Amino acid sequence: MSNYILAYHGGKKPESPEEGAKHMAKWKAWVGDLGDAMVNPGTPLGMSRTVSSDGISDNGGENPLTGYSIVKADSMDAALDIAKACPFLDIGTLEVAEVMEMK
Repeated sequence: MSNYILAYHGGKKPESPEEGAKHMAKWKAWVGDLGDAMVNPGTPLGMSRTVSSDGISDNGGENPLTGYSIVKADSMDAALDIAKACPFLDIGTLEVAEVMEMK
C-alpha cells in the first residue's frame, strides 16, 4: 500500500454558519468512514503566495491549494475512488498524487 496526498483546490466560503456546519459534518463522516485508510486528515490552508525566479506573487495562482489529506490505498485507482467520494467536491476540486519515498 502507498500513501496518496489529496490536495484540495478552490472552495467557497459557506453562505451561513449552518451551511458550514452541514458541510463539515459530511466531511467528518467521510473521514470516519475511511477508517485506517485515512493516514492524516490534514488541515485547511490560508491564502498562499507563489515564489518563482521572477519574484513573489501575492495570490495562490489560478487554482490555489486550500488544504490536504493523506490516505493509504492499494493503487492510484483506489486513491481516486476515495477522492471521488469526498464531499469537498461539492465546493472545489481534488488533485491526487502518490507520496514517493526518497531513498
